[in-house]
Amino acid sequence: MKIITAVVILGCLLVVEVEGQARVPKGRCFCADKGVNMVPPKLIEKVEIIPPSPSCKTQEIVVTLKNSTEQKCLNPESKFMQKYIMKAIEKRLV
Repeated sequence: MKIITAVVILGCLLVVEVEGQARVPKGRCFCADKGVNMVPPKLIEKVEIIPPSPSCKTQEIVVTLKNSTEQKCLNPESKFMQKYIMKAIEKRLV
């Protein structure tokens, strides 16, 4: 009887431990595709650069627009985004 009770308690502890662990979704990116090539700079409130991670293999650039809480994905390889990043770096250096 003691062995059965011990096995049941151990089983309950394992179930609680397994369910309590956070799972990282695999292959989940914020941006479904490459994103848009350009957003007018006057509309951009915030820029987030999300580096590649185990859950998403690609670098993502997400902008929040001023007029709303809408977020858009930008193509990190577009000429607009490369120029925008260079200007931001120059402003920080000054």
